[in-house]
Amino acid sequence: MQPTAIDLFCGAGGLSEGFRQAGFRILAGNDIDRYGGQTFAATHPEALFIPGPIEDISAAELLKTVGLDKGELDCLIGGPPCQSFSVYNHQRGLHDVRSGLFREYLRIVEGLLPRWVVMENVTGITSVGGGEAVAAIHKCLGDLGYHVEMKILRAEEYGVPQERRRIFFVGNRLDIPIAWPEPTHGPNLEPFITVWDAIADLPSLKNGEDPGGPLPYRTESICAYQAMLRGNSIEITNHAAPRLAPINLERMKFIPEGGSWRDVPIELLPEGMKRARRCDHTKRYGRLRKKGLASTILTKCDLHWGAYIHPEQDRVLTVREAARMQSFPDWFDFAGPRTEQYIQVGNAVPPQLGRKVAEAVLESLSWAESGINSSPMLATA
Repeated sequence: MQPTAIDLFCGAGGLSEGFRQAGFRILAGNDIDRYGGQTFAATHPEALFIPGPIEDISAAELLKTVGLDKGELDCLIGGPPCQSFSVYNHQRGLHDVRSGLFREYLRIVEGLLPRWVVMENVTGITSVGGGEAVAAIHKCLGDLGYHVEMKILRAEEYGVPQERRRIFFVGNRLDIPIAWPEPTHGPNLEPFITVWDAIADLPSLKNGEDPGGPLPYRTESICAYQAMLRGNSIEITNHAAPRLAPINLERMKFIPEGGSWRDVPIELLPEGMKRARRCDHTKRYGRLRKKGLASTILTKCDLHWGAYIHPEQDRVLTVREAARMQSFPDWFDFAGPRTEQYIQVGNAVPPQLGRKVAEAVLESLSWAESGINSSPMLATA
């Protein structure tokens, strides 16, 4: 039978999409973000989207909704909001109310008792509060009978064209070994998927250009990655360029491919950056390299935050280009205002990375069923 999963803090459904691609049947998703929920509902018609704060949802109601009894769900997945743990948040800490939401995930685990749990977060969760959150996750799941391991995965090593580090907690109560996906891309492996692999076939745009609707592809797909994300799509959505101020357009003229704020004449820099050391803020006002990896896709492609300038065109990345860097299929149409679309994309687990984790879970199950306690996919946690 097809294994089942429920996604908490599902957002637009990046982790769900990865698990679905691996063969899981997504039963339901929950999130407080209404625009993310609209995207999830439209792209996961087989699943039920349950809106609202997770604090208002009981495990018993969730089981009743999906028609399962306690202990029958195969896998509970999810990524509790990570902003309170992120190194980009200079006020981060356990005092942030969002930092307690991982406990809500654990509450639902206790009520559902799924066979497997998969929780994703930023690596900063290991340091905030002296590692209190990590210790709580291990203790709670251990008390419930789960063997849990955690591992930091690099998205680029699994075919995602960006530098992205995320920590995964994977556990089961079946007393079987936990497999971790082995890297597929990097030195002595397949070449990294590059920025140009991700976006070369997308239409050109000028600064501030908004076509107001779907667009045809600029070219045929030039690589397997583009073909994979295009699928059967014949056009793309969410491809409009934010309008930048004239001063930023002037700065861009001086930034070559792979360059940054350090290539801009000092008189054109923002006042705060005129005093910055040239070794600081290395990716601000960065123009991406065609043959390189993208910066970590955040909740907005603000050139003051990082390297989000198109390699050829004097503009920042569109939502669709950011989604390509995250490995979302082109048929994902992100709902809501453009600012909300960027948030959905930036907060998501790259589906390609989620798929690799899901395949490792299935690998563990298949080897356990065969009575063998080790697998070629097993990696040291």
